[in-house]
Order: sequence, then C-alpha cells, then structure tokens
Amino acid sequence: MNSAILPGLALVLLAGAFQGSFLFPSKYMKGWKWENYWLIFAVTAYLICPWLVAAATIPRLAEVYIGISGSAVLSTILFGMAWGAGALTFGLGVDAVGLALGFAVILGVAATAGAVIPLMTQGADARQTLLTGIALAIMLAGVSVCSFAGRWKETVATGGRPYGRGIALCVASGLLSACGNLGFAFGGEVSARAQSLGADAQLAGNALWTLLTLPLFLLNAGYAVYLLSKNKSALNYRAPGSCRMLFLGIVMGVAWMAGISIYGVGARRLGPLGPSLGWGILMSTMVLVANVLGVVSGEWKGAPRRATRQLLFGLALLLVAIAGLGYANRA
Repeated sequence: MNSAILPGLALVLLAGAFQGSFLFPSKYMKGWKWENYWLIFAVTAYLICPWLVAAATIPRLAEVYIGISGSAVLSTILFGMAWGAGALTFGLGVDAVGLALGFAVILGVAATAGAVIPLMTQGADARQTLLTGIALAIMLAGVSVCSFAGRWKETVATGGRPYGRGIALCVASGLLSACGNLGFAFGGEVSARAQSLGADAQLAGNALWTLLTLPLFLLNAGYAVYLLSKNKSALNYRAPGSCRMLFLGIVMGVAWMAGISIYGVGARRLGPLGPSLGWGILMSTMVLVANVLGVVSGEWKGAPRRATRQLLFGLALLLVAIAGLGYANRA
C-alpha cells in the first residue's frame, strides 16, 4: 500500500475510536431517560461543536456559504435530514438492543450503503462490481448472524422492549446514517469554495459539516424535547447528580464531533479512496471499539455460549466484508 496514505489511515482509525465510544458514557447516566441525555448530546454534537470547529479552521466562513449555489445547499440539507433520521434511530436502536449488537447491525448496513452507493454513481468496472457484490453478500450475512445472536436479549437485556423493533430501528439507522458519508462525498462544492477562500485543503470539509449537522440537530433535539414534555422527564435535570450527567452528555457530543472532524481530514488525505476505503475502515473500527466496550461493560454477561459464538462469528463476517469493500474500491 502507498505509504503516502498511511497518515490518512491513522486518522481514520482514530476517528473510528471516537465514533465507536461516544455512546459509552450513557451507560453511567442512571436516573436519566434517553431523551435527557440525547438532548444534551444533540446540542453539543450537532449544533455547538460543528460551528466552533468551522469558525476556528475556516477563514471568511460567512463568504463560503454566501458563494455556494442553492442546489448545493439543498442537496446538503437533504442528505443531512436523512442522516438526522439515521442518528435518531441510532440512539433508539442502541438503547433497545445494546451497544455491541446495535453497533454491529447499524454499522454493517451503513458500511454497505455508504461504500457501495458512491461506487455505483461514479461507475465501476467488472472487477469492482464482482468484489463489491461478494462483500455485500458477506455483509448481509454478518448482520443476520449478529441479529440472531442477540435473540436472548429479547427478555433479558431489553427490559421487555420488543427485540424485533430494536433490530428494525438499527437497520433503518444503518441505511439512513450512510447519508452522512454521501453528503461528505457529494458536498465538494462547499469544500472547494472554502479552499478557494484560503482554508487548508485538509480542513476545508469543516465548512460542510455545519450544513450537514444542522438538520441532525433540529430532528434529534426536536424529538427529545417532545419526549421530555410527553414523559415529564425534564424534571430529571433537577435531580441529584445532574451536573455529572450533564458533563457526560457533553463528553458524548465532543467525542462524536471529534470523530467526524478527524474522519473528514483523514478521508481527504486518502484522496479518491476516502469515500469508499476510508468509510469501510471507519465502520470496522467503530464495530470493534463498540463491541469491546459492550463486553467490558457487561452487556453480554450471562449470555448463552452459543449466542456469544454467533456474535463473534457475525462480527468476523462484518470485518471481512468491510475489508472486501475497501479492497474492491482501492485505487
């Protein structure tokens, strides 16, 4: 492999570590409902951090947005809306089936869509089509195996919540979350405009994240506020220990944005490989980190041995498929 892309690969791996661990603090927010910490996370990750990062790294930021075409803004917003729905179902899906299983299913589906769709739109030769098809089949098999492995959680780990509904949320999230990568892949006009106004080529993508994450904030914060009103859970913010949990919610948001920003830099350093190989590496790292944290935190404590073996086999299939996608799309 060309040594020139090694720094990019290292950055994408680091981004995956941040993205795979950002939900981990939620496991220690006892007394808060999902909507309590998700609102704090949404405000931090989707609203405050993207604009702080863009303001710090993009010169003449206002001129960047004034000079881009309406079609570029519209397409970016549309991708962001779909990604926002994916982020919402991400949180609900992981809350329903757990960190390890949720990440495996969501990222398995997202890796497939996020790597295959750019390949299809850019055109592919017979070799790429064949290898991508094989990797896709393995990916779907891995998702299925992981789903079956978690059946024991239906009555044990989900607190009586329907397991099938949780898996459905995870699959929907995977499909919709891929729109984040698609927005990055097809948002070249925004990044090019930022670069033309003096932004560093590796940081120009930070101007794009503000537009992509704005719909994420509106959708996720709006739904969280609705649940706070419906469940009367806003009172939890006054409960003892709320300052600690507020801090953990902010940490979640900062970790998520750190992963997104670092991925943008790393993917650009990969050049044409970014939207395909970079995405696959990001997803595989997230799967591994999330599952390590899930096991460490006791999510699979008491699981039948057969279920544990199935999960490991499913994860192995996912990683093989993701590696296959990267290989199929290599330069």
